[in-house]
Amino acid sequence: MLSRVANSIYWMSRYLERAENVARFIEVNLHLNLDLPEEINEQWAPLINITGDRELFAQLYDEPTRENVMNFLTFDRENQNSILSCVRNARENARSVREIISSEMWEQANRFYLMVRDADKNNSAVDNPNEFYTAIKMASHLFDGITNATMSYGEAWHFLQVGELLERADKSSRILDVKYFILLPDEEKTGTAIDNIQWAALLKSASALEMYRKHSKLVHPSKVADFLLLNRNFPRSVLSCLDRAVHSLHAISGSPLNAFSNKAEQRLGRLLGDLNYTQIDEIIAEGLHEFLDSLQTRLNQIDDAVYETFFTLRPLTNNNMQFQSQA
Repeated sequence: MLSRVANSIYWMSRYLERAENVARFIEVNLHLNLDLPEEINEQWAPLINITGDRELFAQLYDEPTRENVMNFLTFDRENQNSILSCVRNARENARSVREIISSEMWEQANRFYLMVRDADKNNSAVDNPNEFYTAIKMASHLFDGITNATMSYGEAWHFLQVGELLERADKSSRILDVKYFILLPDEEKTGTAIDNIQWAALLKSASALEMYRKHSKLVHPSKVADFLLLNRNFPRSVLSCLDRAVHSLHAISGSPLNAFSNKAEQRLGRLLGDLNYTQIDEIIAEGLHEFLDSLQTRLNQIDDAVYETFFTLRPLTNNNMQFQSQA
């Protein structure tokens, strides 16, 4: 497959997943504002910290009010991580590979963009925010379903999977980091009803509350972190995402799962191995925020390695084809 085509498919997938997860970040605050007592003030500035766009936001807006933050993260065309920008970029990538993806996938990517564009014009996100952000998630899920029902499970599909799963792992870790940035742990509130409401809102934002309840009856911080990070069966957990991404990456390269033939496989395999042998009590002892910060850095390094391995042109040498043991 041409590196240009692979790159477009990879980023089409990442952008759509990113749009969905930005909607999830906003939903965290919307859920909290509904559930928490009135005397607890709304906090919107930390959302900008989570997405890493604080400097750009400061250039464009005076105050991190609810209206400003929601507009910046949803419709601002100068913010490349806004929902509108992500869906627009995804559609343009889809347009460039229409001969590779199914026509149904292209139609859904186009409908998704038009829905967000129209919402920007008619203020539906302001009037009915919960309904709008739910629609964003459903449009992303529909694209996933159409993809799995209409696209052959070949090399292009695996590039799409790698992009989606790496983006999802990163954003699942950031949703968990919401507890550090937004909910601001307070020793006096730990274990109280307010603390439980906050953790439940966190699970809701990852569409994880019902599955978590089947796994554990009580909402406990360490168990929530364990579920979102290390649960092998929940599809949005970091471990589950990386495990499936490894299989797709090896399907693309043709190398065996217990070896690596490029830097992307090496870095992803090493991170997955570390998570496989990590327990939540070790993470808590290290510091949850510090662990998540390191995890996000390593995921960025994997993304860099995917780009260097598959999307940049370089001469093929014998060394490129040698498998190396991970043992």
